[in-house]
Amino acid sequence: MDKKIELQMRNAAINSSRNFNNKVRGSYNIWRQEFRLVNTDSTLRLMKDQIIMAKLYATIALSQKEPDMYALLMKRIKESQTSIGDALIDSELDSSALERAKAMGHVLSSARDVLYSSGEVSRKLRVMLQSTELNIDAVKKQNSFLVQHAAKTVPMPLHCLHMQLTTDYYFRDYVTKEHFDDDALKAGQYKEKLEDLSLYHYAIFSDNVLAASVVVKSTVANANEPEKHVFHIVTDRLNFAAMKMWFITHPPQLATVHVENIDNFKWLNSSYCSVLRQLESARLKEYYFKAHDPSSLSDGNENLKYRNPKYLSMLNHLRFYMPEIHPKLEKILFLDDDVVVQKDLTPLWDVDLKGMVNGAVETCKESFHRFDTYLNFSHPKISENFDPHACGWAFGMNMFDLKEWKKRNITGIYHYWQDLNEDRKLWKLGTLPPGLITFYNLTYPLNRTWHVLGLGYDPAVDIAEIDNAAVVHYNGNYKPWLDLAISKYKPFWSKYVDVDNSHVRRCYEGKQ
Repeated sequence: MDKKIELQMRNAAINSSRNFNNKVRGSYNIWRQEFRLVNTDSTLRLMKDQIIMAKLYATIALSQKEPDMYALLMKRIKESQTSIGDALIDSELDSSALERAKAMGHVLSSARDVLYSSGEVSRKLRVMLQSTELNIDAVKKQNSFLVQHAAKTVPMPLHCLHMQLTTDYYFRDYVTKEHFDDDALKAGQYKEKLEDLSLYHYAIFSDNVLAASVVVKSTVANANEPEKHVFHIVTDRLNFAAMKMWFITHPPQLATVHVENIDNFKWLNSSYCSVLRQLESARLKEYYFKAHDPSSLSDGNENLKYRNPKYLSMLNHLRFYMPEIHPKLEKILFLDDDVVVQKDLTPLWDVDLKGMVNGAVETCKESFHRFDTYLNFSHPKISENFDPHACGWAFGMNMFDLKEWKKRNITGIYHYWQDLNEDRKLWKLGTLPPGLITFYNLTYPLNRTWHVLGLGYDPAVDIAEIDNAAVVHYNGNYKPWLDLAISKYKPFWSKYVDVDNSHVRRCYEGKQ
């Protein structure tokens, strides 16, 4: 650019600062009608731009031994920063902001007259830009780590609830004995219900009592015939007592709940189950835990989300063993523990899956959430067997036809691909990539209103879409039981929390 033209442009900008008028000329529109603001942020943006230029000139003044100019620039920077404070729009600025902006404009004009050199200014701007980019990258990494850390940490109130329930289960014998005696009387009818093909069966795998209780309560509350619904909950040894105690003392009205311990599945061993063998391997533990090992999940070579403990939990992989867990059933609806049911789900049992094994809602939009998002298509085993543009779908609410499952040997297909992926070259950790592979060309697309996703990461999910959904899913880090939760989505979940329970009140009293 010609130096004369550049000087003219800079003079025009400085004159604009001197003569700046703070009058609001119109409203500012960001994407959607609901985000319209009465006030603009034009003054705020101007002041921030002025601060950047003042810092630039201050560094030049320091290098050129102009202490008076340096001191004046630093004074104006401090004044402007004080006026801005935490403001996001002009109306939140300090009343002195406009005068500060004008004063800064005069100082920048003087600095330009004394210090301006296009080469020096360009060089300093490049240095500032590079430094800012490095700072942004560092903050992004730190933010990602902190979000992941917060997402995988068990909140103290939830830990408290589990401890209280576990104590009740083991030490309040008079409570459990009464319920177990009653259970013994119903044992015959109870067992029949667990295998009754005329009833509606649900599979839930969870180590979170509060989350599982919301899934069950919301489903029953919206069911037309709650007495026909049977919930099969599998949890781990650590949380079995708490989960069992909750549903002993809070049985859903008319519906049936059966809680099992994953350790009681004797068929689930490393000789049969590929992923269990891999989860127990030293290689995977090294990959997962040793941050400084070349093969590990360091910040530089992998996404931090794979450090979430759920990827090492066998509960997360039980969805691939439905016929082994429920050998007498023909259809079962799988629900994640971070969903809320808002409508009667029984019509799903009448959906014709057209010979497919898995009924699920597809998630692809344009180029997003297609197979190449999840799988490594540079590997020949993937590129030769799958279409990179095939549409992805969601786990979280899935209707499984167990007769077709057995017929097509779905668990065998899953084992085959898990064995091939022992070195994690086909996909990283998680259950969706092997799910996409296992159920490839065996998934029937359900209407999107059955399952609306994104409440655990996307603040822009349409509220009307949520209201119309049969199931809403808090997939992502911002679970509704965490402080991280997106506040406008939390009521959809919290209204099904049993706040009258004494343990819930005691453990959560400081969170109200």
